[in-house]
Amino acid sequence: MYKKKPFFIIFEGVEGCGKSFQSKKLYRKLKKKNIDTILTREPGGTKSAELIRNLILKDYFNKSKKDKFDKYTDTLLYLAARNEHIKTKIQPALKKNKVVICDRFIDSTIAYQVYGKKVKINFINNIHKVILNGLKPNLTFILKVSSKSSKQRLIKRKNKNRYDNFPKSFYERAQKSFLRLAKNKKNYYVLNSSNNDNLCEKQIFKITQKYLKF
Repeated sequence: MYKKKPFFIIFEGVEGCGKSFQSKKLYRKLKKKNIDTILTREPGGTKSAELIRNLILKDYFNKSKKDKFDKYTDTLLYLAARNEHIKTKIQPALKKNKVVICDRFIDSTIAYQVYGKKVKINFINNIHKVILNGLKPNLTFILKVSSKSSKQRLIKRKNKNRYDNFPKSFYERAQKSFLRLAKNKKNYYVLNSSNNDNLCEKQIFKITQKYLKF
C-alpha cells in the first residue's frame, strides 16, 4: 500500500526526446492511482517564473546580436525563475507530502549553460547553494533520443521555443552532457526514447512504482 511521502521526480533530455510527453503520461498514471501529484516545468511553473520564461524566449528571437542578453544575464534569469518556482510551488507541495514531477531542472542548466555556453560552473553552484537549500530530486529520468527521431518530432511540433532551432551539433553535445551527469548515480535512469512505442512509458512507470512502493 502506498504511504504518502514527499517525492521529487525530474525528466531531462534534449528537445524532441519526449520528456514533456512522458512526464504528462506519468502524472496521469499516478493521479489514476490516487497519488497526490503535481506536474510542473522549468523555466516556468509559476506566474512570475513564466514571465521570466517569456522574457528569455523573447530575447532569443531578437534579430540583433547586440541586443541579446549576455550569457550570464541569461543564466541569472533561469536561476531567478528557479528560485520563484522552488519557493512558491515545489517546496510547498513537498511539505504537503505530494509527488512533484518537473519537466527540466538543474541538469538542464549544467548541460546547456555550462557545457553548451561555457558559463562557469562555480557561478551556478554558488547560487544553487542558496536557492536549492539542500533540495535534491529523488529520481531523475534522462531520455536519450536519436537525432533522427528528435528532428522528426521537432518538425511536427506546433509551438516551437528557443531550443528547437539549435544546430544538430548543439543537441549532440547537450545529450552527451546529460549522459555524463547521469553516470554512476543510483537514482538516475537513462532510457531510450527514440521509438514511438509505449516501452519507455512502461519502464518509467515500473521504476517509479519501485521507488514509491505501491
